Amino acid sequence: MKLSPLMIGDKSAAVPVIQGGMGVGISLGGLAGAVAAEGGVGIISTAQIGFREPDFETNRVLANERAIAAEFRKAREIAPEGIVGFNIMVALKDYKSHVKAAVDAGADLIISGAGLPTELPGLVAGSQTKIAPIVSTDKSAKVILKYWDRKFQRTADLVVIEGPKAGGHLGFSMEQLEEYDVPAYEAEIHKILETVAAYGEKYQCHVPVVIAGGIYDADDVQHALELGADGVQVATRFVTTTECDADENYKESYIQAKEEDIVIVKSPVGMPGRAILNPFMKRVKVEGKVSHSPCHGCLARCKPAEIPYCITDGLVNAAEGNVDQALLFCGAYAYRATRIETVREVMDSLTGR
Repeated sequence: MKLSPLMIGDKSAAVPVIQGGMGVGISLGGLAGAVAAEGGVGIISTAQIGFREPDFETNRVLANERAIAAEFRKAREIAPEGIVGFNIMVALKDYKSHVKAAVDAGADLIISGAGLPTELPGLVAGSQTKIAPIVSTDKSAKVILKYWDRKFQRTADLVVIEGPKAGGHLGFSMEQLEEYDVPAYEAEIHKILETVAAYGEKYQCHVPVVIAGGIYDADDVQHALELGADGVQVATRFVTTTECDADENYKESYIQAKEEDIVIVKSPVGMPGRAILNPFMKRVKVEGKVSHSPCHGCLARCKPAEIPYCITDGLVNAAEGNVDQALLFCGAYAYRATRIETVREVMDSLTGR
């Protein structure tokens, strides 16, 4: 398979593979640096990134900002010349401070979803940091690109199309998940590509588009390129790597999972998510609500008294290896993992090199 570099503005990734951001504590500097060193784009998730800092419970904002800087330094040491960026969720209560910390750290790229990143261009103004919205439908692509065009007189440096096979939070309603079979969603991808191309033409540039969700091997990558994408974003494949920052028990959960264990769950964020059906999620299903720790202040719209469980508690447990008490986000094909690989092996598998 012949692959062209992924051009993001004036930055070039030799391999058109972006490693998807995974929080809490799954894709940090170790994984992002390893992917960037292999010629891909390494992405650090900022979601509660400072959970291991000693003052996380008492000074969350500074703990997260400190960890953003530290994890970027770690990745940059591993890949001095590679492309390293951040995934920052719009739904975060401290979204603006995370973006500022990422820019200050020297991020090459910020990918932003879990809501529409309407104000992102203004937050990175004056920096060299590239920006990319995550969209799932043509409607959302049109909304964000039109807004950026009108308010900031610019367009995206990259667009990520995240499909219904992705892991973690999904940008679809339950009805849409049922509606979008493969042919229907591929038609949606073509619409998004046309929308992005129109804005690229207006700004006399090519805006690269990558497809995410259900990308597992070289055949999937080839198919994405044949659809018209410039590259792919992959998350699940990188969890079961030596370099992934997750606890070994988390990685083993993927290896032990069967196809029927991968389910759509209800997230406190208010949207469907894909995860492994483990003892914790079975308990949520039966009890409806699981008691949790005091609010960690992660999400802007969270109402602690009303949520079925605390997403920070669930994801921190996952990162720390307490897998029976954890929310184990994963992609649709996590069950295909059979062993721990290296990042290089995964990159070779995806590219056929």
